Amino acid sequence: MRIHGWTVLLTAALLTIGCASQGGGSGGSSSGSGAGIDAVYTGTPIVVDGWLDEAVWKKASVYPLVLGNDVAGRGKHIREPGTVRLAWDDQNLYVAIEFTDDDIVAEGQTDQLKHFALGDLCEVFLKPEGQTWYWELYATPMGRKSSFWFPGRGRFGLPSNFQYNCGLRVAAKAEGTVNNWQDKDKRWTAEMAMPIRDLTARGESFGPGSAWRVLVARYNYSRYRVERGPELTMTPRLSETSFHLLEEYAKLRFKR
Repeated sequence: MRIHGWTVLLTAALLTIGCASQGGGSGGSSSGSGAGIDAVYTGTPIVVDGWLDEAVWKKASVYPLVLGNDVAGRGKHIREPGTVRLAWDDQNLYVAIEFTDDDIVAEGQTDQLKHFALGDLCEVFLKPEGQTWYWELYATPMGRKSSFWFPGRGRFGLPSNFQYNCGLRVAAKAEGTVNNWQDKDKRWTAEMAMPIRDLTARGESFGPGSAWRVLVARYNYSRYRVERGPELTMTPRLSETSFHLLEEYAKLRFKR
């Protein structure tokens, strides 16, 4: 059932730990390398409107966001929780997120920006097993999107990485007032649909029997956060708060 009443550049240190990090995952235990995330099949296409009211989201596995091992190991605790669900059909991979958020921030007004430096963000990373390339997909509380494609980690950061176009669709709903630091908000939700035709354009297979890895990550800015900069969380848990640790992404499991 629909919930009524909802309305719809950083320092070098931040770039190092977040989106622009180029960590390799070889130095330390791989917390996510053996983990799996289920995507449940839906026979009915999901209406991407940000409401999360389709029946498939009620039966999909719910994955909580967590802190990286490097942060949790210092005794830190997650400040604001978030959850992730995945689904798929013959046309799309779907992602649904629900993030508690007392200060919803989204200063990027257009698509295809580096929104991690502009406010709250959901990032989805997808990588076919056995290949070097991978995708980085964004959803913001304002329903803006970005889609980046990296031929391999050794080509990370080139301008061509950020000129990728695909059929990604995004919608979001915010329970609160976006970009108003003077009040307290509650949460935001978003849905993403990534066309399988874009994921398989280079000969990859997708669905049962194929091998993919996935990471879902969050940037959470807040006036009420004591520490400087955004809280960074993820699923699965990574050994370091570095979202390009490809070897530690979870295995994507297709469920019918």
